[in-house]
Amino acid sequence: AVKDLYFQEDGAIQRMKKGVDKLADVVGVTLGPKGRNVVLESKYGSPRIVNDGVTVAKEVELSDPVENVGARLVRQAAQKTNDLAGDGTTTATILSQALINEGVKIVSAGVNPVQLTRGMDKTITQLVQELKVLSKDVSDAELSSVASVSAGGNDEVGQLIADAMDRVGRAGVITMEESKTAEDNLFVVEGMAFERGYISPYFVTDPERMITEYENCKLLLVDKKISNARDIVGILEEGIRMGFPIVLIAEELEQEALATLVVNKLRGTLKIAAIKAPGFGERKSSYLDDIAILTGATVIRDNCGLQLDKVGAEVLGNAARVSINKETTTIVGDGTHEEEVGARVKQIRVLMEAAEADYEREKLNERIAKLSGGVAIIQVGAQTETELREKKLRVEDALNATKAAVEEGIVAGGGTTLLKLAAKVEAIKETLVNDEQKMGADIVRKALLYPMRLIAHNAGINGSVVIEKVKSEENPNYGYNAAIGEYQDLLTEGIIDPTKVIRCCLENSSSVARTFLTSDVVVVEKPDPAGDAAAEQAAMGGGPMTM
Repeated sequence: AVKDLYFQEDGAIQRMKKGVDKLADVVGVTLGPKGRNVVLESKYGSPRIVNDGVTVAKEVELSDPVENVGARLVRQAAQKTNDLAGDGTTTATILSQALINEGVKIVSAGVNPVQLTRGMDKTITQLVQELKVLSKDVSDAELSSVASVSAGGNDEVGQLIADAMDRVGRAGVITMEESKTAEDNLFVVEGMAFERGYISPYFVTDPERMITEYENCKLLLVDKKISNARDIVGILEEGIRMGFPIVLIAEELEQEALATLVVNKLRGTLKIAAIKAPGFGERKSSYLDDIAILTGATVIRDNCGLQLDKVGAEVLGNAARVSINKETTTIVGDGTHEEEVGARVKQIRVLMEAAEADYEREKLNERIAKLSGGVAIIQVGAQTETELREKKLRVEDALNATKAAVEEGIVAGGGTTLLKLAAKVEAIKETLVNDEQKMGADIVRKALLYPMRLIAHNAGINGSVVIEKVKSEENPNYGYNAAIGEYQDLLTEGIIDPTKVIRCCLENSSSVARTFLTSDVVVVEKPDPAGDAAAEQAAMGGGPMTM
């Protein structure tokens, strides 16, 4: 494809900056407790109304190819912050814009951008160390505040997430799903739960509730189809002799084998239930291995050299309780294999870090959740589909922010911490080797004021006045609570940000700004007028006439 070249003298950097400003202005609308929503057109279905910075940033595509390059550069800062911290994407975008705007002014005046960005880099590195000093560990009482702030001041969501953490512990797994009603709910699943019910209703032990429940039962795991009942007769006889219930989990159970199990169950000679293995293909084998590790069973599969008709009770696993209904199965381990489960979880986490696709990561996280034993599920409800989508994004941000706070601690929110860090830049400047690097430090100092200014602006207040008032106070946690329009000690009032989120915002915005300021030429694909015209005609339903 033919490319267009745009040099500094063609105004390439200014046009890229214009793209950065357009993206940041759209995303910036959502910042703070009084930030507004953005309506995104959807080609299919209803429009989406969102308050999430990275979701808005992903949707922005500009017609000018050079402006679009600038917008896509800054989008990286939001995306990277979202991947690492799960929140703070709007702040990362605004900081990137601020660093670029202040930097372009100085580079345009003829200052060497390499030395300038080196100064910015050194300043950010030292500010991250200062941030760690300001940070404090989060208490259980403060977890709901972290979640509420991240969810845009929604206290109900904050309390829900705090309750979930209280139930499953800080290292526990919390997942989110859509509620079937308009209400938000929280419930905790103990043990490993997966979406597979009994193969036949004849396995039910409680006809009133239509569920199968066994305590202290054995599990037989088979990673293949069972077509003949003779293959499992040995293990069934062992169950009858010893009097223990057996839950059979297999890839598939053919009619003859199923009939044998049902007849024995109805006669009362055997306590048995059969379910299909969860998942498909390779994932099914992984799930069976997870169940085996939780219960101490051995999975019977051909490539392990084990034959179903020759194995005995030694391959069976132990479960404290198994509960099966029409659609789901829950297995509660007996707690004797915690070390093996911990090793398996570590192994899955390594796979998760290496996984590239979001779907793959989601499925691996699901497996960790199932193995961990206690999973809190937050059900998000809303009156309409549009509201539900927006609310799910808020809850997801709040969940991620809470996890980030547990990892690295908390600092005062509302842009206050960034303002306090700006005050420390003067001391850092003394350590820099030349004037150009010191100018880089000044760029960082000015950029750190942008988020608070925008939070105040979105609340209808003059940002410069707010900044001067907060600066005049010695207390590092003193700031402006935009939700109620008052100046307070934000840490005691629960206006708090996770330290990890602020750190990721600083590092990622600095990285993007450094790349931007040291660029001099933009190479973009030349638009093809003929191709554009054909595409437009196709979109309008036109096309060549056929005879």
